Amino acid sequence: MPSASSETGVVRRIAAQVSNIGRDAAEARGVIEDAKRDAAAHLASLQQLEEWLREVGQSQQAIGTASGETRDAVVRARTEVEQVAGEVASIVDVLRQVASAASDIGQIALQTRLVAFNASVEAKRAGEAGRGFGVVADAVKDLAGRVESSSRTIMSTLSDLDRRIESFSREIRTGGDGAHQGAIHRAFAEVEASVGRIDETAGKSAETVQYVCESSQMLAGEISHAFDGLDVALDCSDRFLTVSETLIDELAGCGIETSDTPMIAQAQQAAAEIADLLEQAIRQGQITPQALFDGHYQPVAGTLPEQFMAAFTPLAEKLFPKVQERVLGSSDKVAFCIAVDRNGYVPVHNTVYCQPQRPGDVAWNTANSRYRRIFNDRTGLASARNERPFLVQTYRRDMGGGKHVMLKEASSPIIVQGRHWGGLRIGYRF
Repeated sequence: MPSASSETGVVRRIAAQVSNIGRDAAEARGVIEDAKRDAAAHLASLQQLEEWLREVGQSQQAIGTASGETRDAVVRARTEVEQVAGEVASIVDVLRQVASAASDIGQIALQTRLVAFNASVEAKRAGEAGRGFGVVADAVKDLAGRVESSSRTIMSTLSDLDRRIESFSREIRTGGDGAHQGAIHRAFAEVEASVGRIDETAGKSAETVQYVCESSQMLAGEISHAFDGLDVALDCSDRFLTVSETLIDELAGCGIETSDTPMIAQAQQAAAEIADLLEQAIRQGQITPQALFDGHYQPVAGTLPEQFMAAFTPLAEKLFPKVQERVLGSSDKVAFCIAVDRNGYVPVHNTVYCQPQRPGDVAWNTANSRYRRIFNDRTGLASARNERPFLVQTYRRDMGGGKHVMLKEASSPIIVQGRHWGGLRIGYRF
């Protein structure tokens, strides 16, 4: 028959092995949680990508529509230009008619000057009798000279205008290829070519976008499938971890001291001390039961991770540290000691973790400003709401910046005036 000492040794060895199994299960659970978080982030990124691709597709459709409208506009412009060419030709004909009329006027003015000159000569021969006629002849000659000069100016101006309009008309009319093509038609051709290239590029881009969109949808489907698999794995790890924690509790409660026994005893003692301090505070009128059990938390502005104030926070900051700091200093294995309410709210942490937050430095705040926060994760809520004499758990503690620490935790319920207020949590290293 095995001796009591041998049985104790067996229980302790089993407890050590179960503890290691619990650590591995907690590590596996943490890794699965990280994978789920990464998968969720990738899935969100793919969904955002699909949204952007849809917007790009809409823009490409708009480009195609605008390209078609531009081509139509160029065709209409060509037609309008051809009509303008006809009008310009008519203008040229009119200008030539005006030039011909101006030429005729010039000829008439020249003949008038000759007649006036002859009349002036005859008036002089007539002497005194022809003086009045001579004045009239001189005036007519002068007027004819001015008409002739104006006619030459008009003809010169019309000639220059005719040349310019004729050049413009040729530019409009010439719709050939290459060097024989007019500047206006070359401009139209360049616009049409550019629009064609834009349309072609938009078409190729649309094909690329469609391919990327289909690929992202396929990848999103695979990630979703993997996400479902991770959910199954997480549930399995939870069950595995729960089994190991149950074994640890059973072994710790069988009357044989294990490595967890001292921490369990400390948690129970500290929980009783916190409960006594809170009951004394109620009796002395420092707080009412309603305020102590109040579950309304006011966010502290500008904090990240977010911090909160509760009706009992000032009292907790006054009473809890002397118990929490004593337990923290009792062993190098102890990582923290905190009292939390039923919702996982930590009014005051150990002094080392009660540093004021640094604006914008989330990783530092996560590791060093752990007071006035709500830890409602699996481990936190289990410890806060456990009403059995004790609970031992294994988990990864998030220290911010992607850093984690593997810890075990012993907790015990805090009962105030017969009501379950929360729990006393002691985190300790393996």
